[in-house]
Amino acid sequence: MGKVNTRRHIGDILVNRNVITNDELNEALAILREEPDSSNRRLGQILYQDLGIDRHEVMSEIASIYAFEEVFGDQDSVEEEDIEEIKAYIDDLPTEVVDELVHQKAVPLHESQNTLTIAAADPSDPTLSNIVSKLNFKQHHIVYCRYELVEQILTQVYEQKNEFLDLLEEIEYDEPDLEEDTEEIDEEEIDAEINQSMLNSLVEGFLVEGVRKGVSDIHIVPCGQTSTDIRFRIDGKLQLWHQQNNVKPEAISAVVKDKTRNVDRFERDASQDGFIQRQVDGHNIRYRVSIMPMVGAQFDRKFESIVIRILDDREVITDLDVLGLQKKAKEDFVKAIEKPSGIVIVTGPTGSGKSTTLVAALYYVITPEVNVLTVEEPVEYLIEGARQLKIGTNMTFDLAMRGILRHDPDIVLVGEIRDLKTAEIAIKLANTGHLTFSTLHTNDAPSAISRLYKMGVETFLIANAVNLIMAQRLIRTLCKNCKEEYRPHIETAKGIGFTEEEYEETTFYKAVGCDKCTNGYKGRTAIMEALYFDKEIRKMILESGNEIDEVAIKEYAMSQGMLSLRGSGRERIKNGFTTIEEIAAITIED
Repeated sequence: MGKVNTRRHIGDILVNRNVITNDELNEALAILREEPDSSNRRLGQILYQDLGIDRHEVMSEIASIYAFEEVFGDQDSVEEEDIEEIKAYIDDLPTEVVDELVHQKAVPLHESQNTLTIAAADPSDPTLSNIVSKLNFKQHHIVYCRYELVEQILTQVYEQKNEFLDLLEEIEYDEPDLEEDTEEIDEEEIDAEINQSMLNSLVEGFLVEGVRKGVSDIHIVPCGQTSTDIRFRIDGKLQLWHQQNNVKPEAISAVVKDKTRNVDRFERDASQDGFIQRQVDGHNIRYRVSIMPMVGAQFDRKFESIVIRILDDREVITDLDVLGLQKKAKEDFVKAIEKPSGIVIVTGPTGSGKSTTLVAALYYVITPEVNVLTVEEPVEYLIEGARQLKIGTNMTFDLAMRGILRHDPDIVLVGEIRDLKTAEIAIKLANTGHLTFSTLHTNDAPSAISRLYKMGVETFLIANAVNLIMAQRLIRTLCKNCKEEYRPHIETAKGIGFTEEEYEETTFYKAVGCDKCTNGYKGRTAIMEALYFDKEIRKMILESGNEIDEVAIKEYAMSQGMLSLRGSGRERIKNGFTTIEEIAAITIED
């Protein structure tokens, strides 16, 4: 009972100080009463986590109720010398205690005469005293620091350790013996090398590091008799992460294959696909592994190229608003997926975010009342509420497509319209009252119409079945920390479609580069060309005869407000998200 009274007492003070209303207090107390016994959430956390009240307002008042003083109160950021001082204290403390402090969003701020001062985002947290008591200080003093400032300090002073990479630094490699040119691969020698060189640490190390660095693909490429490059694709660009020397490439391939399900370590002449699963920082991560034999300068050696795609379900966008569709594209896209039937096609090259868009669209329409089926090869992300059919040797893509018609679906995702057969089934689904999502590989939206026609789909079927075709690309976004304003030459801006008036009104930025980004860019966003099939477009397709007039369709759609890929890119430039160079490189002439 004492616990509830204390909460009530703190809550009443917050009400008296006009931080919260009486109703908000009662709602928070009701939530607290429902919490399981194992939960140690406190009133303050409920107020900012569940009721959305400003964290700083709540925590600064609670800190003052408990008489904790506030540090860095009026500052937007922490000074460099303070950061350096905190770094020195962290280096002196035992790693396991620092890890616990970081977990509680707390940092050592000062030490003097056997007293340690700790700055915490929630100084009223009782676990803090237990953590600090493990240290060799007679006294400790806890102060309040705004959450955002604690986060800023942590990003600069605390590095998540990758224990596998620490191990790697201690390894001494023996030069492998390359004297005998035998056609046969010496399996025993490779086994010995795997054990001797602790390559396990290298592979586990890059699997973990890839997730932490936001890498989409890890490439393992033999580049010599005893040399292998490990490259990371970050924001769409490959960069060298590590070059492993003094080890045969076959040994690294063998380690990866040992960890990969569905592949045979001793098969070196055929392409293989498999997967790895790992827990990284408390999250389940899936890795899709593709192995291909490759030609090297040494014909007696059997080199393989390996690409590992990282599938992190935390990266899945389940909310259409987060997808970043621009105004008209979003209106048309929502209109198309809210229809009870018809096809929605997303088009673009590999790695242009098509799967991400379709998954967000599916989450928008999934409810317990509908049967959502997906036929993908391979499955990228697990979608809650959908039945994702498994493609394998006994269940081919074609068999699944035929079977799906008999499986009472409401909504279907067909991974890709790959030929006339797939297209006909997708159209049949659309014409029998099903909403169908799929992808195609074309440059822009109108050319997807031509692609369907060239596959052999009749124009009247295209006109009646399709709701919307959306072309998209991923562009790199500028690093907010280092981007710089500049004035490009007017002809450069005109080159990607800016008018003189737009040129005068736009603030342009260029990529610079700093320690927080890659060559001035950090993260990616999409540009989209959303072609909605209204009555006029359907009519234009029906009347097109033997040749689809892509230009006329595009011109009409743009007159109705559709942004082309370049137009969408220009909007991203106007909003300060990216550069002229990036849009010029990613889009083709409109």
